[in-house]
Amino acid sequence: MNRNRLLAIFVLASLLPAAARAVTVAATSIADGTYTVKVLKVVDSKHIDVLLDNGQEATLPAGRAYVDFSKVQPNDQLKLSLIDGNVMVYLDLTSH
Repeated sequence: MNRNRLLAIFVLASLLPAAARAVTVAATSIADGTYTVKVLKVVDSKHIDVLLDNGQEATLPAGRAYVDFSKVQPNDQLKLSLIDGNVMVYLDLTSH
């Protein structure tokens, strides 16, 4: 194999993990309802990055003053209710 072909193969192989990542969606584009999600990251006490069952990622804000994500950890499973893209209430299904 020539050098250019090896370089092309290397570049394509390095891009595959980025292409396999989940699609990030706006929280407001998610229909109102109850969802079970996996926590990817706790941004702060009022925002979490989650993975939805359909493979999409979203950053969800707390919808009420008493909704606090400070005790949530990455990889936790949450059952939450969304209204207009905001978390109104959630239950941590993970036992710590």
